[in-house]
Amino acid sequence: MKTGIPGLDELVGGGFPKGSNILIAGGAGTGKTILATQYLYNGATQYGEAGLFVTLEGNVRDIAWNMENFQWDIKSLQDQNLLTIYRLNLEGTRNKEMIVQRVEEQLAEIEREVKEINAKRLVIDSTTVFGAYIDPSFLRTTLFKFGDKLKNLGCTTLLTSETAPTKNTFSAFGVEEFVSDGIIALYFTPPNRSIFVRKMRGTTHDKNPHPFDINDAGVSVNSRDKIIWEAIK
Repeated sequence: MKTGIPGLDELVGGGFPKGSNILIAGGAGTGKTILATQYLYNGATQYGEAGLFVTLEGNVRDIAWNMENFQWDIKSLQDQNLLTIYRLNLEGTRNKEMIVQRVEEQLAEIEREVKEINAKRLVIDSTTVFGAYIDPSFLRTTLFKFGDKLKNLGCTTLLTSETAPTKNTFSAFGVEEFVSDGIIALYFTPPNRSIFVRKMRGTTHDKNPHPFDINDAGVSVNSRDKIIWEAIK
């Protein structure tokens, strides 16, 4: 599944394994959501593959507006059923019974949205927000089941996770990385940005950190240059 993001496909053997769950991990402001939305936009415009963006925290209108900041014609894609933005609602989920019921309901709605546009690409932004709605004692189990059931949708899925600003932390709750087939870590030490493919099952992926940039067109990875691991803070 080619991302179409300049320089990224070269790091993952030509693209993501189809049907996989890929975790995009990084601290605040590292570019996780931009990379994920660009994956959907490129899928629609370059490969004719519909995508679904699921947000747990953002206003749907604001998300579309943020995408348009990169001069991406989101409205046209929505009109063609090549892109849908859906807000997942977990508010009020505290006891175990409510958690199970609400997650099942939301997964059913995501599946309906996927089928409606025949989506091949899916983004969940972000798994970190689960912690705001779900009782900590059930959080890990819920995340594991959620990630596992996403695979039944037949999409190639990106899940974003906001992590602590340390280079060896790849998830917020210590479970997302174990239900993911791949992990891409993003780092930002002003003014430098770097990207590192921590794992990618089914591919011979690059093992080095590389510089990347965010410009008017989105994310662009410099796959030719490498960054020394010790230089990442």
